[in-house]
Amino acid sequence: MITTCGSALRSLVGALPARHAEPVLMYVEGAAGTGKSHLLQELADLPGTPDPARRWWRCGTDGGPLDEPPAPQKPEKPGEPEKPEEPEKANEHRPEENGHRPGPTLWLVDDVHRAGEDELRRLRRMLEGLGPGSAAVVTYRPEELAVPGLPLGGPPIAYPAGLTVLRNRLAPWDEERVRRAAAGALDESGCTAEAVARLYERTAGVPRVVVDLLAMVREQWPAFTGTAAEVDAAGVPARLAELVLSRTHALAPEDRPVVWAAAVLDGPAGRDELIAVSGLGAAAGGGALLRALESAALTELDEGRYGFAVPLAASAVRATVPGPVRQDLHRRTANALSRRQPVAWAAVADHHRAAGDGHRWLRAVERAAEAAEASGRHEQAITLLERTLALPGLPPQARARLAPLLARNAVTGLRSDQTVEVLAQIVRDAALPQAVRGELRLDLGLMLCNQMGRFAEGWRVLEIAAAELHEVRSPLAVRAMAALVSPNWPGVSLDVHRGWLIRAGAAAEESGDDAMRTAVLANHVGLAMSWADPEVWDLLERLRVRSADPACARQAARGLCNAADSAVWLGFHGRVDDLLAEGRELSVRTGAPYTEHSAMATRLLQEWWTGRWLGLDKRCEDFVAATADMPFIASDAYVVRGLLAVAQGDWGEARSWLSQQGTFATEKLPVPLGAAAAGAVIRLTLARQDVDDAAERARAAWKVVADKGVWPWAAELAPWAVEALARAGDGATARTMVRNFSQGLGPGDAPAARAALVWSRAVLTETEALAQERRDGLLEAARLYEEAAAAYGELPRPYSQALTTEGAARCVLAADTGDTGDGADTAGAAEAAARADAADTTETTASPARKTGKAGRSGKATGSASPDRKTGGEAAPAPALAPDEAATAAALAELESCARRFTDLGAVWDAARARALLRTRQPARKGRPPGRPSHADQLSPREEEVAQLAVAGLTNREIAATLHLSPRTVEQHIAGAMRKTGALSRRDLAHRLGGAP
Repeated sequence: MITTCGSALRSLVGALPARHAEPVLMYVEGAAGTGKSHLLQELADLPGTPDPARRWWRCGTDGGPLDEPPAPQKPEKPGEPEKPEEPEKANEHRPEENGHRPGPTLWLVDDVHRAGEDELRRLRRMLEGLGPGSAAVVTYRPEELAVPGLPLGGPPIAYPAGLTVLRNRLAPWDEERVRRAAAGALDESGCTAEAVARLYERTAGVPRVVVDLLAMVREQWPAFTGTAAEVDAAGVPARLAELVLSRTHALAPEDRPVVWAAAVLDGPAGRDELIAVSGLGAAAGGGALLRALESAALTELDEGRYGFAVPLAASAVRATVPGPVRQDLHRRTANALSRRQPVAWAAVADHHRAAGDGHRWLRAVERAAEAAEASGRHEQAITLLERTLALPGLPPQARARLAPLLARNAVTGLRSDQTVEVLAQIVRDAALPQAVRGELRLDLGLMLCNQMGRFAEGWRVLEIAAAELHEVRSPLAVRAMAALVSPNWPGVSLDVHRGWLIRAGAAAEESGDDAMRTAVLANHVGLAMSWADPEVWDLLERLRVRSADPACARQAARGLCNAADSAVWLGFHGRVDDLLAEGRELSVRTGAPYTEHSAMATRLLQEWWTGRWLGLDKRCEDFVAATADMPFIASDAYVVRGLLAVAQGDWGEARSWLSQQGTFATEKLPVPLGAAAAGAVIRLTLARQDVDDAAERARAAWKVVADKGVWPWAAELAPWAVEALARAGDGATARTMVRNFSQGLGPGDAPAARAALVWSRAVLTETEALAQERRDGLLEAARLYEEAAAAYGELPRPYSQALTTEGAARCVLAADTGDTGDGADTAGAAEAAARADAADTTETTASPARKTGKAGRSGKATGSASPDRKTGGEAAPAPALAPDEAATAAALAELESCARRFTDLGAVWDAARARALLRTRQPARKGRPPGRPSHADQLSPREEEVAQLAVAGLTNREIAATLHLSPRTVEQHIAGAMRKTGALSRRDLAHRLGGAP
């Protein structure tokens, strides 16, 4: 039976005989370090088992085990002195001449492989004489037995007829058990999947080695962070090193090279390969291998494959091999590995380098990188090439061959930070041929722009690359020009990109290179779609033409994924899924992980706008974690996570995510993403009543979009920027923004921007109507909000639809009350709303509405009945109502619908705001006694609402502005919530409520 230590203990306990039952003998075999002695100790200490006298027999110790006193029935605690046995009790337990004991005995025989001939004879005699109720557990290392397979040597033991003989073999730990050991020894940051996998791989799961290596890892300085390289750097545990070196030294000097060969090969190897690397020749090598196996210096890992039982042992042996001999072993190993199929060129390169053969080392590095690139393992190629190119004294010819290979993999792969620095140094090498330097500069520029967010620097590098490559008539000049067509970068106007498109198209035709033509077409699609060119869909069909050329397919994949991203921003959500599916399929097939990950980021944007919010925060966070080495590619995920935090009322988290958690400046984001992030920050700033700061942010963000000239990208910024400036008293600039936005869109097909333009007009109209106290202006604003909501419903963008619907209802209610204040919440109005809420009446003056969001469809500001949104039918008409009363009723119905839709989405802050506005207008429920309902032990609905916003991070003033209350009322609600829940602080209140919303 093959078991682990724990399951072996259970099987042993189950096999122990009752007091008068026939005796039992259990052999337990296991390699060094698998826990045999630990198993015996656990068995000796185990309570609740049959209670024979425990008797230890440690083989190979001085004095002999039969002269030792029996182990105490209950072992002393560690550190306590051993209690002496009474003389008569010791004599009582002395064995008889034939090995029998007077009563049932449990013999715990440890390390029988250490026993000499005399000790084995005495042990055999004891086992042959086991009496009723007795048992013996005998442990040994099978690899160290004097006679293989016979724990007690030969001849076979004469087992008594009634004796039950069992055998149990201890197996190493599996990876999950290693993970549990690592979790107990290391902190959370160190117990990574990478570290656990490396621990398991290097220790083969041998428990003693795992524990010793974890102790070494834990003591590392600087602190262990959980990488495989740190596990390797920890070294070889002393117990393991002494064991393997003693076994190697026990061999005759002429046999040791076969063990050294296994150490240099560092993995399972066949007999012929081991002998070839050892240099011993067939006859001598074969004999040396047999003797190494007999002495357990090596083991048979698989059929016909030999090596060390614990892979980590190879390092200890390799370190003892004399230098010249080790170099010869590495040279022969490189030759042997070159004959394997497929060839592990990275390992071959390492052995050539260790052998001191520089030329063969560099050729093997090149072949290793090419093989990794061909199979899509770009990260492996990048790591190998970065390490090689960073070495001093590299020949210029080798540098000229390897550097473009590094750049090519880095552009396609997911790492770029160190690569950028390496390439930046290499391109300054005047000895490089101009064509090579231009190619390197092209890839460097692409990485700076696409993967590092250093747009201005990358643009300059790409311009130089285009000139250098054009001079040497390289087709790559087309690729550099095509890169300059891409419009997402800030600081360069749309007209400049159009100029580069003309030049790139002409150069592509001149080159005759299909891959370069596809590259230009891909970027032409991206440019046309950015400014909503109606002809873009025809261009896209040309890009979808399949090509057998992997280079063409890779460019097409990039173009399709970029088109999907542009379609999201334009609002063509129905087309996005198909574009992403096509682009990702091509990316995977052609080995383009950067393009594949960009498609995954676009998917997050699509889910945000189309209302698929369930689990979206976790998906964003997972994406950020997965791309931690290159955070710029996760910028979409950062912004979406920030937008979610705004809607959820978690404003502290929102600021952090929208600012990319400090990884790079927001102004370095691609223009559409930067505009969306700026719009959200302006919205937060307005909600906190810091109108002047919001206006300044609006001016700065608007300038970036205006300088770019791609007006559809203003869609997520415009409504908030217009509101900020209008509320700050700069109505002229707000009107100019709306006018420029409208003119900039022109006839382009940009449904999201069209809806945002109407929304912006609604905001401007509402703000001016409030300032001028014009009821008709508020009704016009409501009509515009309704128009925007209908447009968002068509896209669909449910959150924007709900926010604009809320805006329409707000305007109708403000027109109905005649409250046309200045648009800012005053303390008096908020206090009045709070008092009205406390009385639960409707005869109040509504607090002037602030523009804080986007929503669904609103009720019509007419006397007609509002459709029933839940059932799809028509609400019963109310002919007794005057036209204004009917419009107000419809607005209230729409506002209630908005609150439900916000709640369904998870927009906690927006739902709280909508419900607060509803409470200022809803009539008291009939039949309810006057006064406030009692909530003696439970939170009232208002207390729970206030508490949720408080634990989300909003200040009392911000909660008051959201819920139309005074800060004093908010303070009282928070105090009540803390008293009823027993919370000691706001942080504690979050735990009492089950976490922040």
